[in-house]
Amino acid sequence: MEHFTLLIGIVIVTALVFDFTNGFHDTANAMATTISTGAMKPKAAVTMSAILNLVGAFLSIEVATTISKGIIDETAGIRPEVIFAGLVGAILWNLLTWLGGIPSSSSMALIGGLIGATVASVGIGAVDGDAVLSKILIPAFVAPVVAGLAAFLATKLTYRAARNADPEKTSRGYRTGQITSAALVSLAHGTNDAQKTMGVMTLALISGGVIAGDADPPLWVIASAGIAIALGTYLGGWRIIRTMGRGLTDIHPPQGFAAQTSSAVTILASSHLGFSLSTTQVCSGSVMGSGYGRKGGVVRWNTAYRMFAAWGLTIPAAGLVAALAALLAVQGDWGVTVVAVLFVAASAAIWAASRRTVVDHTNVNDDEPGTSAEPGDRGAGDGDSGVMTAAVQAVSPPPAGAQRGDSPSDDDPNAAERRTPSAV
Repeated sequence: MEHFTLLIGIVIVTALVFDFTNGFHDTANAMATTISTGAMKPKAAVTMSAILNLVGAFLSIEVATTISKGIIDETAGIRPEVIFAGLVGAILWNLLTWLGGIPSSSSMALIGGLIGATVASVGIGAVDGDAVLSKILIPAFVAPVVAGLAAFLATKLTYRAARNADPEKTSRGYRTGQITSAALVSLAHGTNDAQKTMGVMTLALISGGVIAGDADPPLWVIASAGIAIALGTYLGGWRIIRTMGRGLTDIHPPQGFAAQTSSAVTILASSHLGFSLSTTQVCSGSVMGSGYGRKGGVVRWNTAYRMFAAWGLTIPAAGLVAALAALLAVQGDWGVTVVAVLFVAASAAIWAASRRTVVDHTNVNDDEPGTSAEPGDRGAGDGDSGVMTAAVQAVSPPPAGAQRGDSPSDDDPNAAERRTPSAV
């Protein structure tokens, strides 16, 4: 019994590590556009986001229930070491995509890890395919499209309404609006992503017989998950913030406001319905929609193609790693030990690779090394480096006209205004 309790403890700690990586991996969702337009200084932005993620974690348990009871049959013989293996696959995918600065989905990585580990150890019958389809896969495809269309229309209406206003005054107003909308996205993120870890921790407690199968997440589970994601958010995933804020499109304050508001509404609605969607995919869709919403605005498809490829690889890649880890972990103590050692070694190697080119709050708005952007085109190039970037580098060039150089738009009150990096 002591060993089993220790194993559950290891699973709980690993789940919190995943929650921590989820926090810094997804900081860009709320704060990338706010930082890139100079609405907030980088450290102030991530601090506000961290606090609101923590608050959001206490507002709902619908998504946690989906994870703990709706995807994996906890009565099918799922053991804590299987959940541990699933978390290992999810964390390693998070770290690899963070290294490449690619906005991939922590949610899909977690789902892929859990499914892969479960199939490898128990069999595919333990996975509720209908729940995966209706609660995860369909929302994963639909939500970014809905958010993108909403951001497109919101951006159009925003520029139309402000076409005769003073550009300088409207920019200040929209920057203020960005702070409010970014706060709402952060709150929404806490209601959705923090709960996924709560669900995994609850599933581990159920599988170990610590709590009943129909139990909701205990208060200490909710609190620890909220704190872990808040700490990760505070660190700031600066590589992904750079990509989201500058790599997908050239964001102006009205676009940032429209994108963040659309994202927040989509995420909050999905959390209420219990859909375990990807906040990264929602926010990326909103940013791209806002890019096309401004006349003369563009989406940089060289970056978008890499992002789409990572989205497609997330579930199978995390699932494969988790399946291999599960096959070892179920062998007993030595298997769990081997998985833990390999996991720590791989994580350390990724961290060491990230130190070769440091991206933090002091240079998050700088031009990326190796960029092929035209003069004045902030972020049009493709300067990401790292393992994941090479793995999913798209071969298709951006479409014609995708460089900044288009003539200013009549209905764009900020077309003549060039963004300046926020003070750091």
